[in-house]
Amino acid sequence: MSGFETPEGIRLQKVLSAAGVASRRVIEQYIVEGRIRVNGVTVTELGRRVDPETDLIDVDGTAVQLDVSKRYVMLNKPTGVVSSLNDENGRPDLRRFTDDYEERLYNVGRLDAETSGLLILTNDGDLAHVLAHPSFGVTKVYIAKVEGEVTAQTISKLTKGIDLDDGPISADKARLLDTSRGSSLVELTLHSGRNRIVRRMLAAVGHPVTELVRRQFGPLHLGTLPVGKTRELTKIELGALLTLSRRDSGVAAAPGEQQENE
Repeated sequence: MSGFETPEGIRLQKVLSAAGVASRRVIEQYIVEGRIRVNGVTVTELGRRVDPETDLIDVDGTAVQLDVSKRYVMLNKPTGVVSSLNDENGRPDLRRFTDDYEERLYNVGRLDAETSGLLILTNDGDLAHVLAHPSFGVTKVYIAKVEGEVTAQTISKLTKGIDLDDGPISADKARLLDTSRGSSLVELTLHSGRNRIVRRMLAAVGHPVTELVRRQFGPLHLGTLPVGKTRELTKIELGALLTLSRRDSGVAAAPGEQQENE
């Protein structure tokens, strides 16, 4: 249905209660208070019916997933593991993590074998496309250990922009976290999906990467999740992720661009 009430639909409060948002009584109060939207339109009538398969619902501006068959998992990928579900060269791949789940999960984007950190596994193809495609510009945060002592001038250069073989690039944010014994820790925030972009940027300013971890992907933070472990996203995390993907899903993906591979 696309925003129109039909007799065949299901009452809004029943759908949201089944999705685990709150009890039907609380949902009814939300409706009265104008806190729920269906397909972008605020709902105030208690008798509103919706189609869970097609209607997009948000509560207080946060998207709600109505399809309980979808699964969303965060992985802290170890180094030495390739971002593939079937590596043709026989290297350790993501199957050791996806095999633990009944659903057939896929990775959203990639991290190269020697980069660790936050990787999303899901069976939601639409969300995966929006989050992984460079044209949608999802922000990622990395912490890199690099050779040499990074200066304030170098940090400024990373944000102002540098020239690489495939064109100019600049970090959205950059900051020096620590410098000691001939090495430095640098935090980079960027939305580019270009191949191995973090390593190439830092090498270009004279500080080759020795260790690299992705700490954040869009609204998701790695937190204290141990290396090599997975966990399902919380309702708050999922809501933020769905809100981001729905906000950007109207943008046409540019053909021929690759997913990130840092």
